[in-house]
Amino acid sequence: MKLFLYIFGTLAVLLITIALLVQNPDVQDKLIQREIIQRMSSPQDDLFADDALRVTLCGSAAPMPIKGRAAACVMVIAGGKFYIVDTGNRSTNNLGLWQIPAKRVGAVFLTHFHSDHMGDLGEFNMMTWAQGRDEPLDVYGPKGVKQVVEGFAQAYSLDSSYRTAHHGEDYLNPTIGKMIAKEISLEGDSATVLDNEALKITMFPVNHAPIHPAVGYRFDYKGRSVVVSGDTTKTETTIRFARDADVLFHEGLSRHIVKQMEVESGKMGNKQLEKIMFDIQDYHASPVEAAEVANEANVKELVLYHLVPTPPNKVAEWAFMRDVKEVRSKGVTIGYDGLTLTLPIGSEYIYREDLNDRL
Repeated sequence: MKLFLYIFGTLAVLLITIALLVQNPDVQDKLIQREIIQRMSSPQDDLFADDALRVTLCGSAAPMPIKGRAAACVMVIAGGKFYIVDTGNRSTNNLGLWQIPAKRVGAVFLTHFHSDHMGDLGEFNMMTWAQGRDEPLDVYGPKGVKQVVEGFAQAYSLDSSYRTAHHGEDYLNPTIGKMIAKEISLEGDSATVLDNEALKITMFPVNHAPIHPAVGYRFDYKGRSVVVSGDTTKTETTIRFARDADVLFHEGLSRHIVKQMEVESGKMGNKQLEKIMFDIQDYHASPVEAAEVANEANVKELVLYHLVPTPPNKVAEWAFMRDVKEVRSKGVTIGYDGLTLTLPIGSEYIYREDLNDRL
């Protein structure tokens, strides 16, 4: 008993001492300095090693509000650069938290022009510019991307001028702060967006009618491959361009849950939400259909993203994934912000990591 009281007393004195110390301004400054050094000197350079194709889900949610998730965004890392497919709202914040170095940005690729796929474009451009991007930002997309880029440029024009005036052109050069729209015409069934021998990026059409155009992208790098569907129903085009891919990021909408949301909205007299919930059911793929696409395309790993609605807990996940195992018993993941897959060159392995574990 005496030993217990001694230990308890010693711990109490220690805790009181620590509590008093951290209220000292000098101690606070030292702790803050250590955190600043840690945060500013630890860019994720290992992610850019030329030994693998890597892909991170920087936004797994759809427009519906959900805690802790950004809207649609996929980051593909290859050849020392990162490429962003869609800039859903809040995704730029994730990239900043994970300390993705702005100087390594390659380009942005937009799948279509719903707000939850391009709402953060202005923020992404501004933040990578402010953090040291050394070239204007290329923004690729189907017809309409010029209008989107010009709109964001106009909306951010005052902000950009303020920052250059404040910090000077040597640090925030307005020419580097620009976005350059790269509008790709899909006259056939696909278009090569970029091909530098090691990395090839292909755009292909998907079905998100009445939204048109809508596209997906395939990334091929030194024998490894990643496909991002964008918003789509189950289509033969996606199956064809995902053929034998290592990883397919495919959107997913749970129709039976959304149908419940439609019915309950009607009971509550919310006709606006009832109509929206009814309308969105026919221009997305269900998790089961996404699994069918992955099977028919012989994809190694399927990652569901743009989750409608995004499951907030395990029970909701089970409901969201209902009947998927009957179609595809393995090689299916419900995506989350930070999920990172590493595909080593010269191998068939896929390694996974959560970038949030590095924080």
